[in-house]
Amino acid sequence: MAFPQDVHVRICNQEIVKFDLEVKALIQDIGDCSGPLSALTELNTKVKEKFQQLRHRIQELEQSAKEQDKESEKQVLLQEVENHKKQMLSNQTSWRKANLTCKIAIDNLEKAELLQGGDLFRQRKTAKESLAQTSSAITENLMGISRMMSQQVQQSEEAMQTLVNSSRTILDANEEFKSMSGTIQLGRKLITKYNRRELTDKLLIFLALALFLATVLYIVKKRLFPFL
Repeated sequence: MAFPQDVHVRICNQEIVKFDLEVKALIQDIGDCSGPLSALTELNTKVKEKFQQLRHRIQELEQSAKEQDKESEKQVLLQEVENHKKQMLSNQTSWRKANLTCKIAIDNLEKAELLQGGDLFRQRKTAKESLAQTSSAITENLMGISRMMSQQVQQSEEAMQTLVNSSRTILDANEEFKSMSGTIQLGRKLITKYNRRELTDKLLIFLALALFLATVLYIVKKRLFPFL
């Protein structure tokens, strides 16, 4: 039958081994970690907790060794405690190395990101300059189109004004033609009236001449032929 003290020693050893393996696993994770810094901080916090638990169990095992009745068993347990302490120191050394490796990796990553950021900044600057040039070209084209449209509008206004002036000229000419047409009609009427009056005058002259000749003939007849 195992004594309670032996059971406690066995449990301490088991937990020391378990904590030791967990610490080693976390140290491996730190060595493989490439950032960010918050991830490294979180892993280190877990390692500290495991070291505290491991240290506490080693102290319990050391206390149990000191309480052993047999000197031989006491020395065996104290040797185990010493081995666990050495292993813990080795783990702490590995922990510091893993942290150094991780920090170097993080620094290199940050430098690469800064370089990429510089390239990205230059790319963005180039893109902005290209965009500005494109915008300037588009603005210039729009201004050219606006000027062209303004010229077209001005030409349309001039053409419209010319049409208005032409229409006014045509209307004035039409009025003049109407006035001339009235004058021509009046002249025609006057000419027709004059022609009629001339015919009447000719007829009257002819009648007067005939009457005159008849009178002359009558006088001549009376004088030359009184007996007739």
